[in-house]
Amino acid sequence: PESGLILTLLCWAAGEVAAYPPWDFSWGAQADPHAWSWVEDPQSRAVSAHHPVWVQCQEAQLVVTVNRDLFGTGRLVNPADLTLGPAACKHSSLNPAQNTVTFTAGLHECGSIAQITPNSLIYRTLLNYDPSPASNPVIIRSNPAVIPIECHYPRRENVSSNAIRPTWAPFSSTLSAEERLMFSLRLMNEDWSAERPFTGFQLGDVLNIQAEVGTESHVPLRLFVDSCVAALSPGTDSSPHYAIIDFNGCLVDGRSDDTSSAFVTPRPREDILRFKIDVFRFTGDARNLIYITCHLKVTPADQAPDPLNKACSFNKARNT
Repeated sequence: PESGLILTLLCWAAGEVAAYPPWDFSWGAQADPHAWSWVEDPQSRAVSAHHPVWVQCQEAQLVVTVNRDLFGTGRLVNPADLTLGPAACKHSSLNPAQNTVTFTAGLHECGSIAQITPNSLIYRTLLNYDPSPASNPVIIRSNPAVIPIECHYPRRENVSSNAIRPTWAPFSSTLSAEERLMFSLRLMNEDWSAERPFTGFQLGDVLNIQAEVGTESHVPLRLFVDSCVAALSPGTDSSPHYAIIDFNGCLVDGRSDDTSSAFVTPRPREDILRFKIDVFRFTGDARNLIYITCHLKVTPADQAPDPLNKACSFNKARNT
């Protein structure tokens, strides 16, 4: 019928959180000066003759433990001949019983180089062996060696919701799929028990609109509808258009004398927000398809509503 209306609901939203947890890996580097390899062994911390260099990648520093039998020949190297990084940092401790030398340095210290890849944060440095001159300068008994060292830190991972209270503006491009916030905007039936199976309406009907966000593993969130605009085409800039919700969460359509539009209280949950709108048409236009585009956003559930994050209905009795 010409008096019927068909509604299409559109929503756009952003609000996601990324975190960087501490990691602890152990790596072994073969000390052959002509060929080297990495061996991952998260359980072992012992330095063996087979893997004479071990690296622990900790939250803010790396610990490099070197067996003085660096080449597996039984001839122990001089600890003073070992340095870490381009800055030639000296060792931090010796263990005479195990014949090991330990270097402890911050991830940004000793001239290490950081590299960012799509999935990892990598710190690179070098273990340098520069043997002292022999007592007889005519001969040498040991070659210099340079052993590359890398610490890899995953950039994306889940953390406990109690371990982080983010205060920054989140970025959608830094999230893995399981951390993404899922926003929805749906037309509901009269008792809000299910989505309305059809979108046709008559003038005099009431639209039941439910906004929701799937929080998954996030800290508890409170959902707001920042704005809603009705138009005859998708988007908010077409003409004519009509603001239903404006001013960061005010349901301005409720100010009209012939409408009862309002938010539904109380909320069923903090991540759900419901509101009712009396059906309308645009004056002088015979088209029967109306698009409603809404901007949804979230805040932490324990953050009190404020002028930028609110859900306000117009009170006709108080004119406020």
